[in-house]
Amino acid sequence: MNLEEQLLTHLRQIVPVNEALAYKARIREDALAKPRGALGRLEDCAVRLSAIQNRLKPGHENRLIVVCAADHGVVAEGVSPYPKDVTRQQIANFAEGGGTITVLGRHAGAKVILADVGVNYDFPPHPAILDLKIAHGTRNMAQGPAMTREEAVRSVLAGLEIVLQEPRVDLVAAGEMGIGNTTPSSAICSLFLGLPPLEATGVGSGLAPEKVAHKAAVVQRALEINRPDVNDPLDVLAKIGGLEIGAMAGVFLGGALRRAGVIIDGFIAGAAALLAEKMAPAVREYLFAGHCSKEKAHRAVLSHLGLAPLLDLEMWLGEGSGAAAAMYILECAAAHFNEMRTLEEAMVNDTLDRTADK
Repeated sequence: MNLEEQLLTHLRQIVPVNEALAYKARIREDALAKPRGALGRLEDCAVRLSAIQNRLKPGHENRLIVVCAADHGVVAEGVSPYPKDVTRQQIANFAEGGGTITVLGRHAGAKVILADVGVNYDFPPHPAILDLKIAHGTRNMAQGPAMTREEAVRSVLAGLEIVLQEPRVDLVAAGEMGIGNTTPSSAICSLFLGLPPLEATGVGSGLAPEKVAHKAAVVQRALEINRPDVNDPLDVLAKIGGLEIGAMAGVFLGGALRRAGVIIDGFIAGAAALLAEKMAPAVREYLFAGHCSKEKAHRAVLSHLGLAPLLDLEMWLGEGSGAAAAMYILECAAAHFNEMRTLEEAMVNDTLDRTADK
């Protein structure tokens, strides 16, 4: 069995969530000792987690954030205010616990895995860095395909297998580190959402506004030169994607395989989610939007996926930071559902109008 057949075997095992259990969970939610609907979207999240995890009392304790790291050849086109070496520097910082995602992940009670799938540097052995390197970054997608199809498949499998190897997962998120990675993300979103490159392209990690038009032109050139097949997500990933974007898509697919709640972080994670959904449409049912990024096209991504963000804090860092913050929200959703008494259990008078605020 070749690598692509291995991936297809995994994809065929992703099943829709249990809607019959969602119905039972809604009955319990409506019976809890509070006005029906008083917890708003927390109630919906609890019901969805039950359906996703295929159990009436959903779990939230086993939390995983996989930070996928890789470099991008398209940086040579001047699409980022930072040099590629910052990818290496930040991963080294994360490994010592000094990055945003390592701090927020720790406080969110999540296991954080740093996966090097394509950094243009060979890290010395480090217990906090998982070496899954496929290549030393992608090639310049503005001049030809970013990677081979085999490299694209390997990147997806890398992320997927990280999740499959965990003993237990309730909530899964993917973060990233890769200078220049909003450019392939913009190209992916432009293609899948039918957006003009200028509408799909934002400031990324702080690009000056006058440089955004140049970045959009690079995206346009990459689409024209490579002509990715919109109906073949692996072709899209290979031609205009990134190694860490493929690994993130794999994390989302692995989360669905493990029947875990899958949390999308920002814009780059959104592009990875579009790829994952193209590979296995049932993945959409497992997704939560952790937050809405300030990056230009992220709201369009969430709209396409039918998701409303759990948080809207004007964040745009990436790394998985917004997903880490959203884990608190899903903890509240699961905890109230599991631990509250029903009206009958609490012996509360149920003759009042429970649709009204108290």
